[in-house]
Amino acid sequence: MVTAAQFALNSTVQVSGMGFSHAAETGRNFAQFAAFARENGVKQMEHISRELVIQYGQQLADRVSNNEIGQGHAQNAVSAINTVLRIATQGEWQRVSPTKECSIDQRSAIRETPPTGLDRGQLERGLTALNERGVAVAELARELGLRTKEASLLNAQSALREATSRGAVTITDGTKGGRDREIPLTSARQIAVLERAAAAQGAARAVMPADQNWKSWRENGLRDIRETLQQHGVSRLHDLRSAYACDRYQQITGYAAPVLGGQVPREIDRAARQQIAEELGHGRISITNSYLGSSA
Repeated sequence: MVTAAQFALNSTVQVSGMGFSHAAETGRNFAQFAAFARENGVKQMEHISRELVIQYGQQLADRVSNNEIGQGHAQNAVSAINTVLRIATQGEWQRVSPTKECSIDQRSAIRETPPTGLDRGQLERGLTALNERGVAVAELARELGLRTKEASLLNAQSALREATSRGAVTITDGTKGGRDREIPLTSARQIAVLERAAAAQGAARAVMPADQNWKSWRENGLRDIRETLQQHGVSRLHDLRSAYACDRYQQITGYAAPVLGGQVPREIDRAARQQIAEELGHGRISITNSYLGSSA
């Protein structure tokens, strides 16, 4: 597939004037997708489906959410696949949208619809289809606002001891920029989630299985979790962080989050957003627009 893609790109350089550097970058991005395709049993370009590209794009979206790659890089990667397949099919390829279909959102996006997973009853139906580790990752995202990488690398047993002794949990592994942060425990539900996660962890050092590294877990275990929850109406694991943020906004302000129809005085809104941004591990208050909706 990689050779065929590069041949198609080189032909386009000669015919349409595509720049050599652009063609080379497009080829590198497609090569990464080709490796993913091979892992999923697809070895020829003609067997690539839109569903496979969307699946790959959603994995990139998770990596953006975990701050492993930038959203611009992720969007360019999906665009590169579209470019190669459009050339290879002589324009018949139906483009996959990086944002609408893969959920690779712009950081500046303002959330306009309630996050999926906000309804715990709906989420519970998805959780029943997961194993213990899958439940742990999803619940830690929903009830503590953790990124999937943070939830996967969490030593839940240690976190449970800290939570019961001081009413807060320190998040150190998998954080953005390696910056530690503290999450206050405000409900018995959060303690129960940590208890289940600690039990699922077993003899491992973290929630993630001991026999897997982060890359293999992300590309297999987390993918299975995401796809299972999608079948039960939870569009993205990252939406569970948004649901946490909306709950915290209600707790702090006494008002529903703006995306849920709340109309909050500006001073109260800003103070809540500052606290929630810190709990989510973000340095900028403006990022809360993508979790809570537009600020007052």
